[in-house]
Amino acid sequence: MAITAQDLIDAILDRGTFTTWDGPLVDVRPDAEYAAQLDRARQRSRHDEAVITGEGRIRGQRVALIACDFAFLGGSIGAAAAERIVSAVERATALRLPLLATPTSGGTRMQEGTVAFLQMVKISAAVTLHKQSGLPYLVYLRDPTMGGVFASWGSLGHVTVAEPGARIGFLGPRVYEALRGEPFPEGVQTAENLFANGLIDGVVPLRFVRLLAHRTLRVLAGDADADPLAPDLGLPEALTPAPDGGSAWDSVRISRAAGRPGVRAFLRHAATDRVPLSGTGEGESDHSLLLSLARVQGYPCVVVGQDNATHRAEPDGAATPPLLGPAALRSARRGMRLAAELGLPLVLVIDTWGAALSAAAEEGGLAGEVARCLSELVTLRVPTVSVLLGQGTGGGALAMLPADRVLCAQHAWLAPLPPEGASAVMFHDTEHAAEMAERQRIAAADLLADGVVDRVIPERPDAADEPTEFSRRVGLAVSESLAELSLIPDSIRISRRLDRYRFLGTR
Repeated sequence: MAITAQDLIDAILDRGTFTTWDGPLVDVRPDAEYAAQLDRARQRSRHDEAVITGEGRIRGQRVALIACDFAFLGGSIGAAAAERIVSAVERATALRLPLLATPTSGGTRMQEGTVAFLQMVKISAAVTLHKQSGLPYLVYLRDPTMGGVFASWGSLGHVTVAEPGARIGFLGPRVYEALRGEPFPEGVQTAENLFANGLIDGVVPLRFVRLLAHRTLRVLAGDADADPLAPDLGLPEALTPAPDGGSAWDSVRISRAAGRPGVRAFLRHAATDRVPLSGTGEGESDHSLLLSLARVQGYPCVVVGQDNATHRAEPDGAATPPLLGPAALRSARRGMRLAAELGLPLVLVIDTWGAALSAAAEEGGLAGEVARCLSELVTLRVPTVSVLLGQGTGGGALAMLPADRVLCAQHAWLAPLPPEGASAVMFHDTEHAAEMAERQRIAAADLLADGVVDRVIPERPDAADEPTEFSRRVGLAVSESLAELSLIPDSIRISRRLDRYRFLGTR
């Protein structure tokens, strides 16, 4: 059974809080046949158009809502519906309200032709201006969402999820079959396939949309606070590690050991209101990189993290190490854009064997993606914190390093190649890996002394022995860094960041 606009209001908004914004419709001057279709649609749907707009509350927080109803001419969008959408977006922007859009539509209203087709331009413009104002735009795609609606306001969300089993696509199957003489391939235009290919962030039943929206808005539209949902995350202990007497090679071996906590443990133990995102939003995904909205010790932020823990958990190191390809770095850049658009701090967690070495990676533009990550990250206007959590190898690590504050776990390290690779370059064997680790000053203490990192986070004695406590300690270090950065004006903070890397190694 199709989800109606009223179903959405009842399921998502606090009871009795919805207030309509809908006023008189613009006159589209329908001919007699079209006028009769409009009359029948109004009687069938009990709405005056295919779109209703208004505002309500989600667990007390004001939010604007735009919802299609498929019962009205298949949710199609003509001039009157488009004007209603744009007016609602503009009103939400003026009121500084987050916006939740829930389209279901066959696309452009054919009865109105080219003029209706071009309405998607002004809708896209209004949504973009809303986002440029630093306001959240969330999208819940319903069955079906097709054509120009999906190709405009249905694809512009900061966070986009879809109804299970929803048909979602650009070209309608009926049109495809009529033009090509064959049916459209099965399983392509589905919510699940879009999620698998990194085009949307999740597949969510209606009963969970309210919870998801609440969590998302707590991050996207929230201020930093003490976060009553996580009163015990902070630890009073000092963050200064005691010297352990180990070598750089010892740290390399420890960083690769099974059981060492990664970015998922950090999010699980040191963050609340976690909202996982998926892929680039442009048809790619790489599971070696995790993207999430979260509150770290009460600070709303975007978290971009390299996920190396899965490999470490494999017995005997049997799995192939997850190497970062171009899609992973494009996902990281999506996180950077989200942080910039919403004015949120960006937290980057580095733990990688390095960038992928393959023909596909080269042809996919890996080098260019490293360069673009560096370019965007070092000039980003929001506060940034990078955390070297484990292995920090090559361009994959470098792409996520240049931040306002760089933190380093006691047994994390950073190098242009793994020590075995450096040994192969210098000695044509891997027997000198331990020597190269020392000579290249890759260990946490050396990175701190050389100005590469700002703080070393203790392990007591090894993060694998205390995954929960260590992860919380990382969260504490991140939150303290964010607190410090929040007091520095943007222009000064960015200038200091640029100076840091401009003069690194020259003083």
